[in-house]
Amino acid sequence: MTRKWLRWVPAVAVPAMIAAGVLVGSLPASAGDPLPAKTPQQVLLMIAQHNEKSLSGTLEQTSDIGLPQLPKTGPGGVSSDAAWLELLTGPHTARVYLDGPDNARVQVLDKMAERNAVRRGNELWFYNSKDNTAAHTQLPAGAGDHHKAAAGPVPTPEDLAARLLATLDATTDVSVGTDVQVAGRAAYNLVLTPKSAVTLVDSIAISVDGTSGLPLGVELNARGQAEPAFKVAFTSLTLQAPDAAMFAFTPPAGATVTEIPAPERKANATPPSGTAPEAKGAKRPTVTGTGWESVLEFPAGAAAMPGTAAGQAPMPDPAAGNPAQADPALPGGPMTGAASLLEQAAVAVPGGRLISTSLVNVLILDDGRMFAGAVPLARLQAAAGLG
Repeated sequence: MTRKWLRWVPAVAVPAMIAAGVLVGSLPASAGDPLPAKTPQQVLLMIAQHNEKSLSGTLEQTSDIGLPQLPKTGPGGVSSDAAWLELLTGPHTARVYLDGPDNARVQVLDKMAERNAVRRGNELWFYNSKDNTAAHTQLPAGAGDHHKAAAGPVPTPEDLAARLLATLDATTDVSVGTDVQVAGRAAYNLVLTPKSAVTLVDSIAISVDGTSGLPLGVELNARGQAEPAFKVAFTSLTLQAPDAAMFAFTPPAGATVTEIPAPERKANATPPSGTAPEAKGAKRPTVTGTGWESVLEFPAGAAAMPGTAAGQAPMPDPAAGNPAQADPALPGGPMTGAASLLEQAAVAVPGGRLISTSLVNVLILDDGRMFAGAVPLARLQAAAGLG
């Protein structure tokens, strides 16, 4: 986990992170004995120092940001190219098993079916029981933690908390709210509140296990919305190594197996820290404004964002972090399922089309430029020179 956020001050911020759809509001009040009082700095330090690498549990994720339900495509349900957007359009239940950096299993429970992502060492499998299809690849040496190598549609609270806290600055107030109970465990409620009155985000909360410091849940509240716009939390949790058999996978009889070539790892190809290689033909967006009020402008002709065809409306990747600080290279390639959903959500406005959610707005102009931010339409129009 990135630790640069430890250099925080009493007022910190998570700018346009809301554009990722992974922020939070508040968790239910605790019914148990209160935890020892801690300052926000102390709770942040608990998160930074936690060392829980082996666990098993069940995650529940819900989202209510105003997008239509993702259409089902193909015999296996939602197409894989739209899986990133599926996170923002419906509830999910997943079982998670982790044991160190090289062993992980995520089981996403669909109706009458199950999807699996399984990593054991450098072997990585994906399996969908609905159509009995599997894919396999061999990860290169040093591929990194299980969180990136075996990710499913439901991210863990630890993953989301890491991305949120990696972008803290001075545009948000930080406090510790009333203790909460998550998966039967007493937890601190770290609350982040934007100082801006303009942003669409009302507040963020990260529940932090009172004993281990492991993030147990993340929620986001949007302004004017009673229910959380996004929420993911453990409903059951065991902090010990799962049975090793959980990380062994063999495709069932009759399964259609696709072998994915291992990605090449070229010498001296690793970019400097904090950067990423640009996609071919990608154009970097410009940023106007600061913190929660920042607006990204994508130039006309920019390569398509994940989940869109070129020229169609973009939506941020839930795992991308703060778009004002993350690498903005835009990988190309049409993605039918996600593009279909975004087309449904777009409405005509003067000068172009608008995709509006409770957390982020995206304005697509007729000339091909795109503006996105956790701000009202009027701010996007002003950035575009329309007002």
